[in-house]
Amino acid sequence: MSTPETRAVQARYARRDGAADAQRYSLHANAAALQAQQERLRAMARLWRAHGWMDLAGRPLLEVGCGSGGNLLDLLRLGATPTQLTGIELLPERAAAARAVLPDAVRLVEGDACAALITGASQQAVLAFTVFSSLLDPVYRQQFARTLWRWVAPGGGVLVYDFVVDNPRNPDVLKLPLAELQALFPQARLHSCKVTLAPPLARRLPAALIGTASLLSPLRTHRLTWAVKPT
Repeated sequence: MSTPETRAVQARYARRDGAADAQRYSLHANAAALQAQQERLRAMARLWRAHGWMDLAGRPLLEVGCGSGGNLLDLLRLGATPTQLTGIELLPERAAAARAVLPDAVRLVEGDACAALITGASQQAVLAFTVFSSLLDPVYRQQFARTLWRWVAPGGGVLVYDFVVDNPRNPDVLKLPLAELQALFPQARLHSCKVTLAPPLARRLPAALIGTASLLSPLRTHRLTWAVKPT
């Protein structure tokens, strides 16, 4: 199943320079990407510990837009159980890349998340990292949010990492302000923090200065938000 918006997303990604993306997001070659990933992981663990989760073992966790599987690998390193992990990816080539690196026990679903056969209230956490910003149709954004919320068990939540500012050089993404996120999940209690030094700035700084500069909140361009479903 495809919709005008999912076809548009596929077209937007087809326009991207795959080689440039690989370099830009390489944790080995790009100090800014590595710093952003490590900061995000620390913030994620902090949010979940504050929620009362001292470990991830045995918890059903799902990522929408899992790409080539990097975030799912991070969840495994944080202690998630492979048989309790699910990834959903719209783009076939990215789904294939994820399958190549993830354990066979991790479930991967290819296609539109809104058509995925996920049991309601079956997940303790649903992750959406830089997915909402790729959805430019406000109606589809709302449908997508309702789908993720339906999958979450009471007491669990949706973990969203996304831009809170527009990128003037990239018309294929649209910011997700905290107020809009609250409107998309009106029943949720939001726990949010700003993260990620503005990538264009981070890429220009010497590696030794990226961590220091990232401490300046006005220079951060993303939010990590844990939207908790009431019990």
